[in-house]
This record gives sequence, C-alpha cells and structure tokens, in this order.
Amino acid sequence: MTALMMWKRGARAIAAVLAVLGLAVPASAMRVSPMVVEMESRGSDTVARIEVQNVNPGNLAFETRIYKMTFDENGTIVETPADDRFLVFPPQGVLPAGGRQVIRVQWVGAPDLAASEAYYISVNQLPVELAPSTPDAVEAQVQVLYHMRALAVVAPPGARPNVEVASARSAMIQLPAEGQAKETRPPVEVVEVKLRNTGRRHAMMSNFGWRLEGTDTKGKWLRVDVSAEELNRAVGTGYVPALGERTFYLPVAGFGAEPIRLSFTQ
Repeated sequence: MTALMMWKRGARAIAAVLAVLGLAVPASAMRVSPMVVEMESRGSDTVARIEVQNVNPGNLAFETRIYKMTFDENGTIVETPADDRFLVFPPQGVLPAGGRQVIRVQWVGAPDLAASEAYYISVNQLPVELAPSTPDAVEAQVQVLYHMRALAVVAPPGARPNVEVASARSAMIQLPAEGQAKETRPPVEVVEVKLRNTGRRHAMMSNFGWRLEGTDTKGKWLRVDVSAEELNRAVGTGYVPALGERTFYLPVAGFGAEPIRLSFTQ
C-alpha cells in the first residue's frame, strides 16, 4: 500500500477530528454557509454575512451564539462566550420548510487588535412544540436538535501571517474512534507536523498543498504530495493562530525515524 493510499484511508478515520473547527459534520436539519468568514477589526470588512437554510419538512427555530476560541498549552480548544463583541441581526428566528435567512454579523469589539482572534459563530436549533400524529394520540416524541458552527476570524487591518515549520516527524498515535474506549483503539501511523506563526495574522494552511520529503523505513528517499482537497478532509482549514502554534496529524505512513522536510506549494 502506498503512502497516498494510506492517506485516503486514514482521512476517513479522523473525520471526528475535523469537528475541532466546527467544519466537518454536515447536519440534516439545516445548512450554514459559508463555514469560514474572515473579518477585520476596522473598516468595511468588520461585517460578515452567514446564510441559514432549513432543510427540514417542518419549521426550524434557531438562535445564534458566539464563542471565542483559544488553545491551551496542550493544544485543546478553550471556548469562552463572546456575544458582546459582535452585533448579530437577527439573533434568532423561525424558518419555514425550505426557508433561508441571512444573518448579519458585525464586529463591535476593540478596533485595534494586537493580533487576529478566532471565534465560533454557533447557529443552534431550538426545540419546537410537536403536534400529535392523531388528535387523540398519546405518544412519546423525540426531537434531535442540531448545532452548526462557522469559523469567524477577526484580524487587524494590514496584518500578515508568517508561518514556519517547527518540526515534522513520523509518529504513532491513537485517533478518536466511535464506540471504542481510548485504551482499546489501535495506534495509527501519522506524520506529526508542528507549525509556528510569528505573524500578527492567522493562517489557513489548507489553502496550500503540502509536500513531505524524507526517507522511508529502509532509508530510501520518499516524497508524498498532499493536495489542498486532501488537507481539508484531514485537518479542516489548517488554522494556525497569530503569534501561536498548532500541531497537525496527517494520516501518512511509510516515513522512517529521520526528520521530514515539509514545504508548501500553490
């Protein structure tokens, strides 16, 4: 099996990891687009628009909440409420079957940010009263409520990212697996990539192709080219915060213990 074939199989295995930026799991009750918006803290780009579509046969009630996204020392996402930094209209509503609503989101936080900041715009389905199937029916009914999230990043005007590769190496890790306890999950061979951004603006590294070069387990030269499409399936947007670091796990097998060279292509 080639490394690229292993990539395609591994990309399915880490579908749950994509939820880290709220971009991976499509809901059947509603659709939200776009899933990523880039804004600025001053000027005309302080406003973004997100469309919510009801794909249910019945009414869809929703509300919008916003959370700031930061990373702790272990790389885990920490969410804090941040509704006060945005003006959202309408903040809630009810859509008929097939209905659409454009939500206007405006930054009203600090106009002069030190560096870009990331937020979740969470569109949450609200429970509605269910009508009985027959006038005299007494029955249990269950509602499944969906929450969809878009990533909103607010940057200082004129700020630029500056991303460098801190390290890239072959590793064995345990990936999330539905229905399995962590200790029973088999380890998976991956390439662990640590990226460092010293710029004041965030970076979306899935906009590029990634080229991995090194040696295989027998010491022979090995190169794997990962397209932007494959990266989106594996690591979402590849978001790297301003003045921060992120670690990504690419499901690519075959590299040996020597460091791997990573470069980016258009």
